[in-house]
Amino acid sequence: MSKSSAPAEVAAAVDVNTTANEIYKHNFPNTPLLPKTIEGMMLQDFDKLNFDVILMSPPCQPFTRIGLQGDVADPRTKSFLYILELLPRLSKRPRFILLENVKGFETSSARDALLKTLREFDYSFQEFLISPTSLGIPNSRLRYFLIARRPPGSFSFPTSAEIIEGFPMSESLNSLAVPHSHPTSSECERDKTGTIIFKLETEQELERKRIQDSQETTSGSVSAAPPKTLLRYPLLMDVVQPSSRRSVCFTKGYGHYVEGTGSVLQSCVDVELEGVFKSSELLSEEDKLKQLSQLKLRYFTPRQIVSLMGFPADFTFPKHISIKQQYRVLGNNLNVHVVSHLIRLLISK
Repeated sequence: MSKSSAPAEVAAAVDVNTTANEIYKHNFPNTPLLPKTIEGMMLQDFDKLNFDVILMSPPCQPFTRIGLQGDVADPRTKSFLYILELLPRLSKRPRFILLENVKGFETSSARDALLKTLREFDYSFQEFLISPTSLGIPNSRLRYFLIARRPPGSFSFPTSAEIIEGFPMSESLNSLAVPHSHPTSSECERDKTGTIIFKLETEQELERKRIQDSQETTSGSVSAAPPKTLLRYPLLMDVVQPSSRRSVCFTKGYGHYVEGTGSVLQSCVDVELEGVFKSSELLSEEDKLKQLSQLKLRYFTPRQIVSLMGFPADFTFPKHISIKQQYRVLGNNLNVHVVSHLIRLLISK
């Protein structure tokens, strides 16, 4: 909430993932954390919290495009349906709602049930499909979002019955700062529609990243792509360089699986990527490994992924949380800057 500058206090956080809860408690020790399922809470439990805003991210597995798409028949949708059932029975209905899920939720029966409930109880709402690239952040993470509010008041931007791709143009959004500073036309590149694709880095920012890379390399926390991966899956890896202005979505399988789990970094930029891959196909395994090793491909560290996702500099992991656990939790996470912008749009008059 602090990123959005919203004058709010978190009444409670609810989750059953023990690792996520440990990390949350480590960073927010004063926030009430309920390690239980939503269905495990009674109506009176919700009424006692006396909350004005509900931010929810229901399990995405029933809606993901590569899954079984069980939708409302999937048991993991129970918590979401329970919220919809409780909403009209609360002694004080929340004035504001923000929901996030994967692309695919917008065509689900669960979404239809949500919209039906919102209309029935006089909520105005807007749906979005947003990636952090809309804010100039060089990381793709396309997600479905919905914001809803009850009277009095209305949204500060023109709403649409259609799902908006990206952010609407509004005074409330234009006044917000993206990471470090709001990019001007001279600081960023735009596509043909004028949408900001990425923010160009200053010399100071580039130097800061070089220092961080150097520190992480000497500390041994950087994990190089293993020889087995280099030999078997070189063409499946999404390779970016320190100067790149893009990276693909990091998933919970990052560091374990190769295809579609996140970008890897080419540490040695003096070697031409295309030339190495082109000539390696004709080599023996030993020579092919030598050739590919010239690129010094390595995984992004959890700290770097945290930064791409917009978490504050003081966000840390408990020491006993393994790198694999950190990747898994980050793969299920949201971009903080995107959510903070949506919260501002949600509550702005």
